[in-house]
Amino acid sequence: MQRIYVVGTADTKGEELGYLAQLIRDAGATPCVVDVGTRAASVPVDVTAREVAGTAADRIFIDDRGDAVAGMAEAFAAYLVARDDVAAIIGIGGSGGTSIVTAGMRALAIGVPKLMVSTLASGDVAPYVGVSDIVMMPSITDLAGLNRITRTVLGNAAAAIVAMTRRPPVADAGKPALGLTMFGVTTPAVTRIADELRADYEPLVFHATGTGGQTMEALVSSGLLAGVLDITTTEVADLLFGGVLPALPTRLDCIARTGIPYVGSLGACDMVNFWAPETVPAKYAGRTFYRHNANVTLMRTTPEECAAIGAWIGRKLDACDGPVRMLIPEAGVSALDIEGGAFRDPVADAALFEALATSARWSGNRRLIRLPFHINDPAFTDAAVAAFREIAS
Repeated sequence: MQRIYVVGTADTKGEELGYLAQLIRDAGATPCVVDVGTRAASVPVDVTAREVAGTAADRIFIDDRGDAVAGMAEAFAAYLVARDDVAAIIGIGGSGGTSIVTAGMRALAIGVPKLMVSTLASGDVAPYVGVSDIVMMPSITDLAGLNRITRTVLGNAAAAIVAMTRRPPVADAGKPALGLTMFGVTTPAVTRIADELRADYEPLVFHATGTGGQTMEALVSSGLLAGVLDITTTEVADLLFGGVLPALPTRLDCIARTGIPYVGSLGACDMVNFWAPETVPAKYAGRTFYRHNANVTLMRTTPEECAAIGAWIGRKLDACDGPVRMLIPEAGVSALDIEGGAFRDPVADAALFEALATSARWSGNRRLIRLPFHINDPAFTDAAVAAFREIAS
């Protein structure tokens, strides 16, 4: 029987957990109340905290709250992935509860409905959501008993999670899925590549904003993608030079580990991303900037920075034994890096290309292809499609 897991710390949130469970029951679904607290529950639950903790109980039920929360988060994630009856999960909590419950949510597959009602939901939720599909709902007031506000918020949350479990099934496209990375300045290229491959594949386009690349690579690691067209590797520039949309240091490691067919390029490696102009670090004063909008400021990478970016990517690809085709668009790597464009800098581009060429052993299954085209030129996208079809056949 599939159940909606209702999760929180039943020592301090017992009344709210019971209220949520009853709303779900009244809506015709089956709740399962799970306690992830580290003190005695104040209400009856279906799964006790000690059941969740399992063999880790001695490390969790201790006086140190920080260690107890961390231990329970790890235990709950392990408990949840071992279940085969999770139709959906809804959690409630403050800082500790949110940390525990979302750890379990992140361990579940994408597509399993996940809703977290939290006092932290209106702030920076990246540490809690990660690259998952968790929906964060602000609790408005603290979750310290039922009142006219919490009843309304929890009522909406219960209705939402029940509705999510009753959504129509998503039709299988019947085609293997591909991951593609895109930024605004590489949109023409990636859109055309996706259109060219759509007859045989289901393109999944990821916005290269740090979490976009991480999400794509999580799908690679899960075996859910048949190939990658990593046209936009700009996240590496932010990683190396303090931008706000960085890759993780593990970027591209999954390509080496899985051997998945990989076509890459240097899309938007001519820029580092910052928020509004006043947020740009003082050390970058005097650099070439482009105001993308009121909240996003782009900084042109120098020849030295470009050389570091190319070398970093090359070293990562040098570890790949699977089929790799890395394409260099010699006429420019973004919509700004074009003749007459704000970021046109042939010297910086040459440094990027040379560092990439000399930092990996290009032979056999791993090939570097120089193209006399701009990245958004149809001839470049034709070459990218042809390269992918070659290694994916």
